This record gives sequence, C-alpha cells and structure tokens, in this order.
Amino acid sequence: MLHSTKIISLAQVIVGVILIIAIVSQNKGVGLSNVFGGSGVIYRTKRGFEKWLFYATIALALIFVALSIAAVLYGK
Repeated sequence: MLHSTKIISLAQVIVGVILIIAIVSQNKGVGLSNVFGGSGVIYRTKRGFEKWLFYATIALALIFVALSIAAVLYGK
C-alpha cells in the first residue's frame, strides 16, 4: 500500500503536468507583433473553451498549491 506522502507526491506530479499543458495550450495571440511595431493593446473577452480553460488553470494552480502545503505538513 502506498504511503500518504507518496500519494500526495504522485498527485502533485499529475496535477503539475496537467497544469503545464493547460498553460501552454492557452494562446495569447501576441507573438512577435510587438517586436515589429504591432500594438498589443487589444481587449478581448474569453469565450467558450478558452474561458473554461482559463478557470481550469486557476483551479489546477490552487490544487497544486494545496498539495504542496499538504506534502510539507505530512512530510514531517
């Protein structure tokens, strides 16, 4: 049977990988436009999947922080 710290560590790795994928999959649309004089001051609202992905990224980050705190507390 897995020890509780191993379970927390495994969950941390899984949430971390999913968090990285969620962050990388968000497009900002800025790219190199500022380098060549393009203005990056366009206001856009998030809709549909982009909005869901934004909220999921925040939730995953909070879960990751909670798992990190739990790992520190249970590691003692």
